[in-house]
Amino acid sequence: MNKVLLVEDDPRVASFITRGLEEHLYEVKTITKGFEAIKEVMENEYNIIILDIMLPDITGFEVCEVLRSRKIIVPILILSALDTPHEKVKGLQAGADDYLAKPFLFEELLARINAQLRRAEFSTGILDFQSYAGVEINMKEQSATRDGKELNLSSRELKLLIFFMKNREKALSRIEIAQAVWNIDFDTTSNTVDVYINYLRNKIDKNFPTPLIHTVKGTGYMLKQKSYESKE
Repeated sequence: MNKVLLVEDDPRVASFITRGLEEHLYEVKTITKGFEAIKEVMENEYNIIILDIMLPDITGFEVCEVLRSRKIIVPILILSALDTPHEKVKGLQAGADDYLAKPFLFEELLARINAQLRRAEFSTGILDFQSYAGVEINMKEQSATRDGKELNLSSRELKLLIFFMKNREKALSRIEIAQAVWNIDFDTTSNTVDVYINYLRNKIDKNFPTPLIHTVKGTGYMLKQKSYESKE
């Protein structure tokens, strides 16, 4: 049974969400304050956090920032009446994985929760993929090294590397990468994936004799120890 931490101080909203999730066999615990939520997450394991922004003590943004600074990687879905693009960007920059505005349909909330749980799979249970071609991923510390050298990856770069490691020696399209790492539908006019590939390349390949990230013409990208050649 998946465990949900609901951080919401409006009893009506909390009751509505809890009742709906329990009907779908989720185990839900509700907390009304930000500091209590941080303490709860540090002491107990949850599969996902649903987090309001306007809390009695600190904001949901601050809760996100504290949890991410403490290497808590559980998916966070912000649920808030604040619906401006600025607030959404602020939430994602604070470390949230998704943002849903109030009022909302329960069916959409449930779909987003399920999507986050599916995407979280690539960052758990990857023991067979934590080491490849000199690259080591420490999931507990949320860090990575190559040949013993710290790579100093951002959280998004680390997610991208984990996805590559799990799918090593496989050509990945930009669509697959965008959906797995950003939880978004790929926009053919966006260069976000390419930009972050370059960020990762500068850290994982620069100053190393053998590149690991290769462009696959007409497809996307591949993590491979040897150079990709079209004849393969």
